[in-house]
Parts: sequence; C-alpha cells; structure tokens
Amino acid sequence: MPNLENANSPAPVSPPPRRTWDFMETAFVSLIAYGVYTLVAGLVSAVMIAIHGGSNAMSPAQIQALMTQQGHWYGAALIVASPPTIAVLWIAIRMARREFADYLALNWPNSGELARALAIMAIVLLAEAIAGSVVGAGEDSTGPGFSANGADGLLILLIGACIAGPLMEEFIVRGFMFRGWSQSFLGPMGAILLTSAIWAMTHTQYDWFGRFQIFIMGLALGHFRWRSNSTWLTVMVHSAINIFLFFMMGPYD
Repeated sequence: MPNLENANSPAPVSPPPRRTWDFMETAFVSLIAYGVYTLVAGLVSAVMIAIHGGSNAMSPAQIQALMTQQGHWYGAALIVASPPTIAVLWIAIRMARREFADYLALNWPNSGELARALAIMAIVLLAEAIAGSVVGAGEDSTGPGFSANGADGLLILLIGACIAGPLMEEFIVRGFMFRGWSQSFLGPMGAILLTSAIWAMTHTQYDWFGRFQIFIMGLALGHFRWRSNSTWLTVMVHSAINIFLFFMMGPYD
C-alpha cells in the first residue's frame, strides 16, 4: 500500500543559490555604503559644531576651517563612520548567501607579496613626486593640512586616517566593488580602471593633479588585489601610504 503521507508531503525547497551581485547591484550597494558614511560623518560634524557653540555662533570661514583643519575631529569622523559603512557591505554579502571574508577576498598575503607591493608603491610615489615637481603642482594636490591638536588629537587622527579610513575604503573599493565588477562585463581590467577612477573622484579635497595621482595609486592597488586575491594586502599598502604621507606632510600644531 503506498505511503500517502509521503505522497502528500511537499517537496523540499532548496535554499537560494549563492551569488555575486551584478554590476548595477554592486553600484547600488556601494552608493548606500558611501551614503551611510556621509550621513554618520555628517552627524559627527554636527556634534563637533554644537560643541563649539553651534553654527549660529560661527562664521562660514570658521566652520570651514573647523571641518578641514581639525585633524582630531576628522579622525573621529572616520573612526565612527567606518563600522556602519562596513556593516552595509556585510548585510549585502549575507543577502547573497556568501561569507563576508570570502566575498571581500580577506586572505592574508605572504611576505613576498607584501614586500613586492610596497616596493612597487614606493616607485609609484617617487615617480608622482618627480612629476609633481615638474608640473609645479601646488598644495591643493596634497590636500588640506590638519592640526593634530595635541598628543590625543594626533593619535585620533593617526587611527582614523591610517587605519579606519584605509580599511573602510579598501573593503568598499577593492573588496566589494572589485568582486562584483570584475565578474561582470567589465572583467578584472575594467574593474581596476573603474574602481580607481571612482576612488580618485571621491577625494574631493584634492585638485586635478592630486586626483590623478590617486588614480594611478588606485591602478596599482587594483593590480595587487587582482594578482594576490587579497584585499588585506591593499589595506596594508594603503595604510602604509597614509602613514608615510602622515609623517612626511601631515599634521601641524
């Protein structure tokens, strides 16, 4: 006699397949991530202005100086805004039924890969410095200066600009964006070009030559990401660049 219970039971439903977000989906999630960063950083800035007596008690020039020159507040904005920004990526990746570390290629590089990447980036920075002296690039190509405002301010700026900032940017650009776009119609080379251009354009504090320099550095970082399959490698190199620039040109008191 047939088993009616088994015959009437519904067929098991297989879980949705693991996937990679396509070109437009990757762009949309990245926009949300940058939007969250802008919102949270803006809230930190609003608190900063309120502490200094509110915008009504400050002239526009004072507000601009506070936003661009107070390094401890800039560092604090990066530190506070980075976790919710990365959380956007985590949610999107889990919605795709992928592991966070796997999707972002959070693989630890070997010492040879790190040494090679640092050597190449040192050559890139030297070439950019020579090119800057030839074309007569001004201070706008290196971005605004920041006041460290004491030892505590120096530490906050160092953590924000050299750890939190590179971590967040690399997770978005060379991690999430590169994953989706390299597997789209762009391919790896197209993804390297587009992510480098977008990364350069987001650095609005620099002039055209400064953004071009960042674009070239982005090409090198994208190459490291592609060849090593390690976003941790680009985080390390990006952080090393910022530390170098931090102590070479960085904060003033």
